[in-house]
Amino acid sequence: MGKTTVRQTGKAGRKGDDVRSDVWVAFERRESGGIDVDLESRVEAYYGESIRDGASAMVAAAGIEHARVEIRDAGALPFVLAARLETALLRAGVSPVADLRPDATAPERTPSARFRVRRSRLYLPGNEPKYFISAGLHEPDGIILDLEDSVHPDEKDAARILVRNTLRTVDFHGAERMVRINQLPLGLEDLEAVVPERPDLILIPKVERADEVREADAAISRITGRDGEGPWLMPILESALGIEVSFEIARSSARIAALTLGLEDLAADIGVPKSAEGDESLYARMRVVNAAHAAGVQAIDSVYGQVDDIDGLDRWGRSSRRLGFTGMGCLHPRQIEVIHEAYNPSTAEIAKALKIVAAFEKAQAAGLGVVSLGSKMIDPPVIEQARRLVEQARELNLLDGKDEA
Repeated sequence: MGKTTVRQTGKAGRKGDDVRSDVWVAFERRESGGIDVDLESRVEAYYGESIRDGASAMVAAAGIEHARVEIRDAGALPFVLAARLETALLRAGVSPVADLRPDATAPERTPSARFRVRRSRLYLPGNEPKYFISAGLHEPDGIILDLEDSVHPDEKDAARILVRNTLRTVDFHGAERMVRINQLPLGLEDLEAVVPERPDLILIPKVERADEVREADAAISRITGRDGEGPWLMPILESALGIEVSFEIARSSARIAALTLGLEDLAADIGVPKSAEGDESLYARMRVVNAAHAAGVQAIDSVYGQVDDIDGLDRWGRSSRRLGFTGMGCLHPRQIEVIHEAYNPSTAEIAKALKIVAAFEKAQAAGLGVVSLGSKMIDPPVIEQARRLVEQARELNLLDGKDEA
């Protein structure tokens, strides 16, 4: 019998005692011998046969008749195994003859509204599946599957496939599904992978020109076959140049829902240390707030990097809301509740807004052009602000039986 010849090889994933919810896969294409799956799994007694059958079927679907597949499983769910095996195949130079995506099992949902509540957005490293399944249980307003800074350059291909599979299969329990792509032009490859899985919003990092947003917008239109609809866009401004052209960027696409900024990179760009108080970024933050509101989109603040400083986070969030931001990013689930409390309208604010709206509706019913509350005249901008606050309180279920009439 002749010696078996290895023709193509590829590896993907992670293994080791500290790894959980992930899997390491090594693929070897051979001349003969059929498809052999060598499996070690923490759950082999329960799911070993299913894992072997699934891997064999996927390799066969790729058009491979003879191969050895080595799997070291640390409790990965099927969509993770599928992503790692597909990555290994592609790294081996295999051009699959069939679609290797797992079945779409994520629950049907209403597409995200352009200006929905976005108090918190929780960042999840796009190549770390251990965080995905439980993320929605922490009830952030949005979940960001990150393909940029949290992913090693050598793992961009693996993260892209894993995030794609995650969008197809994982229930995030009502959180807005966001993806931070890489800086263009690499980000265009990310869009090709994730946009067909209907994320709600795409974050574009390190934007310095309106043309970058328009390029991403055009790519989305080509992929979806639709103009001006979701996924929405949130450009991230992370340099002095990006801040200075923030208004041009904010109005560069009808898909833009919000404008945000990255303070770590901004501080490095202007050559100052980032402080807990944020004095060095006050100009930039106010510039972003003004540009966003002038363009009619949301202003979203950066993350607060001191995860253990809950009091500092609370102060930052409340100050951020006073500046005109409607939300911010977060790096750990423990930050979510604090952020929500900071950005929620207070009981006193809701009560005052309800009185203003009631006075306006009473004046409208009486055919009056002037609205007053007690002895004070109420200007139209104040009325509009009150109506927005009441709508936000209603969306957040904060009215609590209060009389809206």
